[in-house]
Amino acid sequence: MADISKLVEEIKKLSVMEVADLVKVLQEELGVSAIPQPTAGQPMAGVADTGEGEAPTQASGGLQTVVLAQAGGNKIAVIKALREINPNLGLKEAKDLAEAAPKEVLTDVKAEEAKTAKEKLEAAGATVELK
Repeated sequence: MADISKLVEEIKKLSVMEVADLVKVLQEELGVSAIPQPTAGQPMAGVADTGEGEAPTQASGGLQTVVLAQAGGNKIAVIKALREINPNLGLKEAKDLAEAAPKEVLTDVKAEEAKTAKEKLEAAGATVELK
């Protein structure tokens, strides 16, 4: 426990950016994620697709994927819209997502939710596709 206390004290001395870098390195080194994972029976709609996992099946009829084609000229508004659509995204993750366009924002969500997300992103100046 004393070692953990010392480690916490050292982490307190780091800047916010250094802590973010530390988290990223720990996630990569340990193969873990700081993003909350769904519990059994509770799918997390709205989590950005990382490209891992299975492809959606044809049985998922009425589900759509929202793709950010271009962030447009007002990236700050798009980042705010991304965080509104997906509250699990941190500022850095939303910024990275906006800069990595074209990128999936929501995967396999109901058509109504996809349409709402598209409207919010387009209002912020982004170009969005529904698939």
